[in-house]
Amino acid sequence: MRLLVTGGAGFIGSNFVHHVIEHTDHTVTVLDALTYAGNRASLAGLPADRVELVVGNILDAALVDDLIAEHDAVVHYAAESHNDNSLHDPRPFLDTNIVGTYTLIEAARRHGTRFHHISTDEVYGDLELDDPARFTESTPYNPSSPYSSTKAGSDLLVRAWVRSFGLQATISNCSNNYGPYQHVEKFIPRQITNVLTGERPKLYGAGLNVRDWIHADDHSSAVLTILQSGVIGETYLIGADGEKDNKSVVERILTLCGQPSDAYDHVVDRPGHDLRYAIDSTKLRTELGWLPRYSDFDGGLAATIEWYRNNEAWWRPQKAATEARYTAQGQ
Repeated sequence: MRLLVTGGAGFIGSNFVHHVIEHTDHTVTVLDALTYAGNRASLAGLPADRVELVVGNILDAALVDDLIAEHDAVVHYAAESHNDNSLHDPRPFLDTNIVGTYTLIEAARRHGTRFHHISTDEVYGDLELDDPARFTESTPYNPSSPYSSTKAGSDLLVRAWVRSFGLQATISNCSNNYGPYQHVEKFIPRQITNVLTGERPKLYGAGLNVRDWIHADDHSSAVLTILQSGVIGETYLIGADGEKDNKSVVERILTLCGQPSDAYDHVVDRPGHDLRYAIDSTKLRTELGWLPRYSDFDGGLAATIEWYRNNEAWWRPQKAATEARYTAQGQ
C-alpha cells in the first residue's frame, strides 16, 4: 500500500512510520507542518525509497487533494494535542483538529480513499478515581478541554462523512502514549529529561490523577491492525491495561533512574484536570485479535528512559524553551 501519514514527524505518527517500515512492505508519505511538535530527526535513518517527507499543512486543500489522489490510504495523526497549550490559546486546536480534519475527509471522499482517524480517550471526559468502569466504544462524549472538545468534534465529522457520503473510514481512540520521540513538554518525557539534566521532576497537585498508559509501538501495531482488518464505519478503543496515577509514574521514573523516589516537587494543578482515564479494548482484541507487546509498564518505561538517555541530541534542543514556558506559567 501507499500510505499518507499526516503528522508523521510528530511523536505517535513517527512511531507509526517506523513500525510500518519494520513490519510491512508499504511505502509512506509523511505530511507534516513541522511545527514545534514535529521533528525531521524523528524520521532519521528510514529508507529514502520508502519514506518521503512533504512539509505542508493539512489546511492546504490543494496540497491535500494532490497527495490523497496518489495514495491508497490516509492515516490521520496530525493534531494540536497538548492540553496546557489549548488552555492558553485554543484557536490552533480549532484550525488543525476541526478544519484540518474536514479538509482531509473531503479529499478522501472525492477520491474514494481509505481513511483512518486517530483520536483520544479524552473525548469521553473523565471517570471518578474509585469508579470501576472503563471507557468503551458506546461511552457518551463528554470532553472537558479545548483540546479534547476539538478532537471530539473531529471524530463526529468523520462519523458523519461515513454515514452521509460513504467515506471509507475507521476511528480509533487511544489511551495515553509514551515511548521514543515524544516532545519533552509531555508528562513522562518531561520527568525523564528533568532527572537526566539534574532537575527535580514536577507533579501537578497531589498526583492522584490516573492515566491509562500504552507504549507507542503498541498503539502503532493496533492502528495497522485496524487499517488492515477493521470494519468501515467502526470505532475501536486502543489500550493496554496500563492504569497508573501520576504520582506512581514519577516515583517509578526516579527509581529506575537510581534516584530517591520522593525527589520531586509539587506544582499548582492544571485547571479542569481530568481525574481518571481507563480504556476497555475488548472489541479490538476479540474482533481483530490484537494484543499489546508491552503488557508490563515497568518494562516499557525502562526502555523509554534508556531511549532518552541515549538520544540527548534529539531532545536537548527542545528542553530549555519548554522549561522556560512552564516556569512562566508557574508549573
